[in-house]
Amino acid sequence: MSPRTCDVSGCGLAWSSIPGEVVIRRVAVAVVAAVSIAVGVAGGATAWTAAERREALGLREAAQARVERALVAVHEDSAARIAATTTSHVAGAQGLQTGARAALAAAVAQGRLTVEESAGRVGEDETPRVTLAARLDAAEAAAASASPTVARRLTAEVGEAEQAVHAAVAAEQERVAAAEQAAARQAARAAAPAARPRAAASAASGSSTGTDRCATTYGGPAFYTSAPTEGGDGSNGRLPASALSAVSWARDSRGTPFYLRSDATAALERLNVAFRAALGHDLALDLTYRDYDTQVAMRAALGSVAAVPGTSSHGTGLALDVPELPCAYGWDSPARAWLVANGPAYGWVSPTWARQNGSNPEYWHYEYRG
Repeated sequence: MSPRTCDVSGCGLAWSSIPGEVVIRRVAVAVVAAVSIAVGVAGGATAWTAAERREALGLREAAQARVERALVAVHEDSAARIAATTTSHVAGAQGLQTGARAALAAAVAQGRLTVEESAGRVGEDETPRVTLAARLDAAEAAAASASPTVARRLTAEVGEAEQAVHAAVAAEQERVAAAEQAAARQAARAAAPAARPRAAASAASGSSTGTDRCATTYGGPAFYTSAPTEGGDGSNGRLPASALSAVSWARDSRGTPFYLRSDATAALERLNVAFRAALGHDLALDLTYRDYDTQVAMRAALGSVAAVPGTSSHGTGLALDVPELPCAYGWDSPARAWLVANGPAYGWVSPTWARQNGSNPEYWHYEYRG
């Protein structure tokens, strides 16, 4: 819109919405009016000549021209500021959208890799992989036109589905490892020295001499309980002294105290008091905490019958073995009957897998569950 021409009688201001223009117009009116009044006062005192009238008119026109130029400059500055602000907002929105879509594209690429690498590794239930694949398809279909909010939501959904696949893979790996370990132990026991099956058979039939019937069921090399691991980081088989406590009533044949995690030791102390009151003697111990090096040695000596180093429950300080003596602690012994019945009250149990009808029978093994 072009500015209107002002004269001495007044100058219209309502057309402009720019505060700076309003101020300049008011100043212009005052300047032009002042010039006119001054000229008029002078004209009252003496008659104007033609030259004087031309001069007064020139002054008024010059003042009006200055005002018009100022108005144009203000208008142009305001328009420039509005354009710059609009450009900044558009650039910010585009950057936000580009970043969100880039993150979504990266999540989709990683998800596709996870789907590929997890093939055949999640067990019989393929639901996690199917869900991830479906979310990847949906994300790819919407990626090109997705707003930043939608892109972030899709990225989160893909990440959640991918984590479910990773969890399924880990669970399947644990299941397979446990099954393989149980099968290996079973096979090793089947191939163990003759003394073990003879002892088990005689214990079942009661037909052998007392010496045979009560012979140890262990036929491997001797191993000993472990002391705390110096400089241990707290992982399986690397427990520091600060995490372990020794039981008060027993040591192994080399004089090493039987260490367990401190809360497990405290519970076992209470259990032993009750065990002694019921059976007349302390609970005998064979192995408790087992450090990583001992786990490696046992794996080398016993093969798959021993736990994979770094996975043994003994490496957590939460497991113990009583002596492998069938008469003292075997399946039908009073000691085992008492431990199975009363141990859980103190947090100590015979795991299901170690029961007589379990996947890997070990009458000598107990674990602290709290």
